[in-house]
Amino acid sequence: MKTTDIPADSVYALSMKSLSGEEVSLSKYAGKVTVFVNVASKCGYTKQYADLQKLHEELGGEDFALVGIPSNDFGGQEPGSAAEIQAFCSENYGVTFDMLEKVGTKEGNSAIFDKLAGLTGERPGWNFCKYVVSKDGTAAQFYKSGAKPLGKELRGSIDEMVSM
Repeated sequence: MKTTDIPADSVYALSMKSLSGEEVSLSKYAGKVTVFVNVASKCGYTKQYADLQKLHEELGGEDFALVGIPSNDFGGQEPGSAAEIQAFCSENYGVTFDMLEKVGTKEGNSAIFDKLAGLTGERPGWNFCKYVVSKDGTAAQFYKSGAKPLGKELRGSIDEMVSM
């Protein structure tokens, strides 16, 4: 999908910064089914990083992307700096999927979570909520923290959107 073909109401029309501070146009994910996850390093669900990495290794490429977005909104469970978050993810879970800047998930705190909530009617209620976003970025499905990254429900949603 060319950037000129991205609908204005698409998640992929947004830009954010990476953990390293570089500007990232989310248009780089256009044409792929993308899973956005609000992540945290000190959460009971943090071990999901391992399965998120497996999902990325298994599916990542032409049709699929996985993106982590740190947030400190729930229980103060992501207090670290960008460098600390990156080091934690790399050293403990071998994370190679894209990680964007730490942002808030509550209404009005970040364009990405405002857009995702607009598409699904759901905002994260805790860390490790997942949004499976369509190839054009105008439709999404929401999964709560307990949804397993390698579970049938999430994987079924990804496979369904990839085949569209």
